[in-house]
Amino acid sequence: MKKFLLYGTLSLGGLFLLIQLVPVNRTNPPITGEIQVPLAVKKILKTSCYDCHSNETRWPWYSYVAPISWLVAYDVKEGRRELNFSVWQTYTTKRKKKKFKEIWEEIAKGKMPMGVYLLTHKEAKMDTAKATQIKAWTEQETKALSDEKHPKTGK
Repeated sequence: MKKFLLYGTLSLGGLFLLIQLVPVNRTNPPITGEIQVPLAVKKILKTSCYDCHSNETRWPWYSYVAPISWLVAYDVKEGRRELNFSVWQTYTTKRKKKKFKEIWEEIAKGKMPMGVYLLTHKEAKMDTAKATQIKAWTEQETKALSDEKHPKTGK
């Protein structure tokens, strides 16, 4: 029984070491059209959103340890695919309006930032004050985009 435990432990340790050799993409592509936002909103976005939704990801130590590294890299890849503040200026007006709506919906439903992210990034928690600022900002920007497309005529 002791030999079984010894071989099992050594096998698991060896497997853990071997999976560290699996490459993970942890790059930060160039910023090609960053979103322009008020300073207070930018601070919230950088603290709560940018690690997954920009090309300015801060890769923590655990993003270098498999299998956690695989999950972190996947979340960042999917986050950037869904919404990337570093390429915002490349989005169409229609897409920007949709993203503003989705940003607020995800925060209002408590889906963003993700719970697993908050485990190691307590400062990213979206409290009522931050959420209120984001809501006001998304509504203001959506209105501004609508006004651009349909300017008021008159006096």
